[in-house]
Amino acid sequence: MAAPPTALGPLNVLDFSRVLAEPFATMLLADLGAVVTKVERPGTGDDTRAWGPPYDDAGEATYFQAVNRNKSSVALDLATPSGCATARAAALDADVVVENFRPGVMDRLGLGAEELCAANPRLIYCSITGFGPGAGAALPGYDLLVQAVGGLMSITGDPDGEPQKVGVALVDVLAGLFASVGILAALRHRDSTGTGQRVEVDLLSSLLAALVNQGAAYTAGGVVPGRLGNRHPSIAPYELLPCADRDLALAVGNDRQFRALCAVLDLGELATDARFATNPARVANREALRTLLEKQLRERPAADWAAQLSEVGVPAGVVNDIAGAFALAESLGLDPVVELPRSDGSAVALTRNPIGLSATPPRYCTAPPPLPQQ
Repeated sequence: MAAPPTALGPLNVLDFSRVLAEPFATMLLADLGAVVTKVERPGTGDDTRAWGPPYDDAGEATYFQAVNRNKSSVALDLATPSGCATARAAALDADVVVENFRPGVMDRLGLGAEELCAANPRLIYCSITGFGPGAGAALPGYDLLVQAVGGLMSITGDPDGEPQKVGVALVDVLAGLFASVGILAALRHRDSTGTGQRVEVDLLSSLLAALVNQGAAYTAGGVVPGRLGNRHPSIAPYELLPCADRDLALAVGNDRQFRALCAVLDLGELATDARFATNPARVANREALRTLLEKQLRERPAADWAAQLSEVGVPAGVVNDIAGAFALAESLGLDPVVELPRSDGSAVALTRNPIGLSATPPRYCTAPPPLPQQ
């Protein structure tokens, strides 16, 4: 049976990146059909091969497994002339080169964008840095650091507690998404003109762009947002509320939903109370509103409230752990997990690519590659 067509086949991607941001971007390209060759250090490979526990049943670090499926791997020592020569030859034969070294490193190796793009004008050369190629070039681009200096931690966590990072390396993921979009835009331009270009993404700019409404509060409104815990700065009620057994996530986004909430909770009088009838009023009086809602919600379990509220179109749900989240997706028919074969006949289970394409769906061909032996 013939394999289904892919969106990006037979695009040839040479991947010099490590850790998370750009490996995530190249995995997305590989899922969509690109042929991705990962260049790794001999002996140790990508840093994340040693980032464990946890490990899968084959003893591989799950961190590495998460962002390296559908790729092949080659070990090249870029500290040697022969390793650089091999890498250069591969780059000149590629459609896309991706790297996330500190600015200047690839130039010193003879693998920089200016040199390779001059030799191969169709080449798309993508770089992800921590803080850009200018004054921030020497700063290390670690996700925790960027979450701290980029303001995300200042709006995450309890108002009376310490600033908190998000529970996943979110800035790296965002930068990887921006990089993949940039690469696809550059490919579209090359289809029209025959000419490649540079794609540059940095972690700090990615985070600032992803602050969206919180960023605009500052740039357009002159407001410096702070930590609100699980509350929303502009919507109420939009938070966690305690029930008889555990917390309920309640995300009331408009007045109709609020009226429906009040009806379910037998608090119909709140829908016409001037303190709560409109969203701006609810935001201004959120403490009083929370007290009234909490009193009613504590009478029954969270799952009961979630089911009843969902029936009338009020966004509500229990707080799942990761296992519960995957179980929910499975129950909704979203098929969140795919199994990819290893060369030894075993398989590794990974999260499905969320992009649905009717004609050229993502593919799941191979597990993340083992470290090449020298």
